[in-house]
Amino acid sequence: MAKNRVIGANNALPWYLSADLKRFKALTMGHHIIMGRKTFESVGRILPGRTTVVVTRNPAFRFEGVVTAGSLRDALEKSGGDTEVFIIGGEEIFREALPLATRIHATELARDYDGDTYFPAIDRSQWREASTETFSEGEIRGRFVTYDRAIAD
Repeated sequence: MAKNRVIGANNALPWYLSADLKRFKALTMGHHIIMGRKTFESVGRILPGRTTVVVTRNPAFRFEGVVTAGSLRDALEKSGGDTEVFIIGGEEIFREALPLATRIHATELARDYDGDTYFPAIDRSQWREASTETFSEGEIRGRFVTYDRAIAD
């Protein structure tokens, strides 16, 4: 996400960051990835080595090799048994999933971007940084951060 929390513009990423794509692949390989229909359409294909679960309100939506779900809860149930399930977008799915999440793998860019899709605000008091790694790729600078939900004492 950009500094201003932008994650998309016109149903696409407003940047290209190969290190982020490699990290995403390494983290999600072998797991279920849950996304909304618009995010799936922006990706345009099934990502190999992962089980794709698409949340859609359209009961007629079908795509070979995709598991469809009518709600986030349904998608999570259909991902049962996986050790880690990844919510990969878009904005509405992130907003609904954030209260349920125990970990966030974020790419935080050091500048603002123009866009029309945003990651929900994170209440930093509820999360602790488990790991962080800075990066620089071309003109893009930022950090890869893993947040774990803070446990109340």
